[in-house]
Amino acid sequence: MTNHILVLGAGVSGLSCGIRLLEAGYAVSIWARDLPPHTTSNIAAAIWHPYKVYPIELALQWGGRTFAIFQQLAADPTSGIQLTATIELFKHAEPDPWWRSAVPDFRRASAAELPPGYTDGFVFTTPVIEMGVYLRFLLARFAALGGTLIERTITTLAEADQPIVVNCTGLGAREVAADPALFPIRGQIVRTTRPADARAVMDEVERADNVVCYVIPRSNDCIIGGTVQPHNESLVADPATAAILLDYATALVPGLADATVLEHLVGLRPGRAAVRLERERLADGRVVIHNYGHGGGGVTLSWGCAEDVVRLVAETNE
Repeated sequence: MTNHILVLGAGVSGLSCGIRLLEAGYAVSIWARDLPPHTTSNIAAAIWHPYKVYPIELALQWGGRTFAIFQQLAADPTSGIQLTATIELFKHAEPDPWWRSAVPDFRRASAAELPPGYTDGFVFTTPVIEMGVYLRFLLARFAALGGTLIERTITTLAEADQPIVVNCTGLGAREVAADPALFPIRGQIVRTTRPADARAVMDEVERADNVVCYVIPRSNDCIIGGTVQPHNESLVADPATAAILLDYATALVPGLADATVLEHLVGLRPGRAAVRLERERLADGRVVIHNYGHGGGGVTLSWGCAEDVVRLVAETNE
């Protein structure tokens, strides 16, 4: 039996896996090129909402479990999680979303709740995760459980010389796991001061300029998004795109017209036709548990995926 597990990556997936493995009685080290607050996870908006994640059946299972855990964690003011009333808007009639069963208080929006130009909407309470706070919370929990965090860059799995390795390298798995199926989905967002009329609202129509509109209020600021640009690897914020984002968002939350822009942020989501969560036995006998390719749902699926990783590790040790 192998008691020590090496996790690659210190974003939300790597830290969640590390915590669950420690809780299961394993010794855990995390190696990561980038540590919070310098990970892609730190840039995430972030709201529980399955987006660009497949297959749907597993995403529902992982997302539903994560939703339940976020509900519990929201009771801890140090977690950075707030349960937030949210409305998702549509220009045309929409069927119920595939993730409806994971959300306890889902309902249809009334006509009075729909802004001009919208004909349908979903209303539900969902966790909003303030990632800077939440990642510090996860780091503290990982350390308190006895985990070891090491800043170290690797380029291939051959460098991870442990019997069992959990690969949570996100987009980095293109090189580390030699996976050409991964591709970047560029997301640009704007962080502003929080207006008095701030509310969580989403318009998921993908426009010709690769923009979907969402406004996510947090404790002291507001996140305005965002772009969905597959195969675009630029990390430079585009001023014209930022202006478009603010225009769309202000139409939904008028108070944003007087908000102050605090920061422009760009991150690369790890896109893949399906999340890769599986066990691979290498030629030298080592076992790698892959957990990457979550698209726009890394936070949304994090705890459910982490618990499946623990299950695969336990089966490997049987």
